[in-house]
Amino acid sequence: MSNIDWIVLFCTLSLIVIYGVYKSRGIRNIDGYLLGNKSLPWYHVALSVMATQASAITFLSAPGLAYTSGMSFVQFYFGLPLAMIVLSITFVPIFHRLRVFTAYEFLEKRFDVRTRVFTAFLFLVQRGISTGITIYAPAIILSSILQINVTYTTLFIGTLVILYTVYGGTKAVSYTQLLQMSIIFGGLLTAGILVIYLLPSDIGLAKALHIAGKSGKTNAIDLSFDWNNQYTLWSGILGGFFLQLSYFGTDQSQVGRYLTGSSIRDSRIGLLMNGLLKVPMQFAILLIGILVFAYYQYNSPPIFFNKFELNKIENSQYGPEVAKLEAAHQQVFQEKQAHINKLTAALDQEDDAAVADARTQLHAADQRAKNIREDLVALMQKNDQAADTNDNNYIFLSFVTENFPKGLIGLLIAIVFMASMGATASAINSLASTTVIDIYKRFVRKKGSEQGYLSASRIFTLVWGVFCVIIALYASRLGNLLEAVNILGSLFYGTILGIFVVAFYIKKAGAKAVLCAAVLTEFIVVSLWLADVMAFLWLNLVGCAGVVLFALLFQSLPLTTKGQPVQR
Repeated sequence: MSNIDWIVLFCTLSLIVIYGVYKSRGIRNIDGYLLGNKSLPWYHVALSVMATQASAITFLSAPGLAYTSGMSFVQFYFGLPLAMIVLSITFVPIFHRLRVFTAYEFLEKRFDVRTRVFTAFLFLVQRGISTGITIYAPAIILSSILQINVTYTTLFIGTLVILYTVYGGTKAVSYTQLLQMSIIFGGLLTAGILVIYLLPSDIGLAKALHIAGKSGKTNAIDLSFDWNNQYTLWSGILGGFFLQLSYFGTDQSQVGRYLTGSSIRDSRIGLLMNGLLKVPMQFAILLIGILVFAYYQYNSPPIFFNKFELNKIENSQYGPEVAKLEAAHQQVFQEKQAHINKLTAALDQEDDAAVADARTQLHAADQRAKNIREDLVALMQKNDQAADTNDNNYIFLSFVTENFPKGLIGLLIAIVFMASMGATASAINSLASTTVIDIYKRFVRKKGSEQGYLSASRIFTLVWGVFCVIIALYASRLGNLLEAVNILGSLFYGTILGIFVVAFYIKKAGAKAVLCAAVLTEFIVVSLWLADVMAFLWLNLVGCAGVVLFALLFQSLPLTTKGQPVQR
């Protein structure tokens, strides 16, 4: 990056941190540290909820996912608006009226302490690992820019986020997220405009999308009903609905965001606005990835987008072989460009036969390019078995750093950093709040002072931060980070949601029945995933339905104990 980019990056991040520290001054108790004194308006809630979900992974991995697989991932969010409506009607008023710090406090009131601890444990495991992945995402950026090992940048980013979160608490997180999302929206709009501007002068937005469509990249809607297809309309609406309902309704990283609302009304409006804005925002991010794909149909892409790994293999004993592969890669691109020009001309002339012929030739050239990349990856693994051979997360970053003007590169990289800081800070804060409220305060020190609980919250924030950094050091082995996070969530969210559904709607189900149902269902969900029986989104439906059905079954057996009625 240029000096201007570094200045923009430093100034933007400094503004965010200083603003958050200033707004969070004067925290005196655990209520202020964990819930921001429940004083935030609806627009704060809405942007904080969006910022918590939209981590750096969203802005790094989503364009790369669209580049390689197309627009189908947008279907993942189709169940979100409906989930927001259900949450606003049911979960929000109950949580507010009970004045809980965490969602899991409610479960002890409804069932018993064992159910509360088990559910909190599932959350801590899932969210702790997921947060480690979100820390890894911006570390990729520094690694690519500075050309150093991603381990060192992961440690640097993790330390920065931990220090920021330990001091500020929820209030700092919420206020910085408000400013972050404002900058992020502006940056994404600018990035989209620039990608279109960088296309060839005779290739506008419509033609670029047409070219991408002929390459199979604009497949936003899939109406097939296939259990093994990751993203279809049905898996998005049904499986996605249960995933989003569980994430926003039972994951403390999100519950903690809308519990900061000054009233039930503010929390509800904040969630509903998130439901309205999230799908268009995600569509726009994926669309940018499609446009980057179109750009590289007319401009030679790198043979491998991770510059650090590419430079490492180029300077190894396999350098001469890599040079031959790069020459072959460039030759294939020249052939592809000729086929693309034929396809463009055929589209202009509306010659269907010529379009079909050009597509066939283009697909054949794409396959040769893929084979060359596979040969390169094999050399990387031969040179270093620990090499990061998945460059999906580097595609958009590589495009930005090579093509965007000075100053804007720094701003867009700052956006990714801000997204990471907001999502990671929220997650670590929620991990600490769950540990303090559901474990430490409940079992270790039941009658401590406010200052003692505040100190414990900061200590557990530090502990969880260190844990997440350790997880981040292994995140490179998980492939596309966006998919990895959602797969991990799907292993736990369905079961957690099922527990809450039973708590809210099945009054006759008792503590022993629901706990046994949850343990059995979680075993089944993990087994289905390991056996690769179905696409991961369906696991959310299986988990929720399994807990409900098994709870009813176990409750009908003797020796069960009924839980207490829901307190409304």
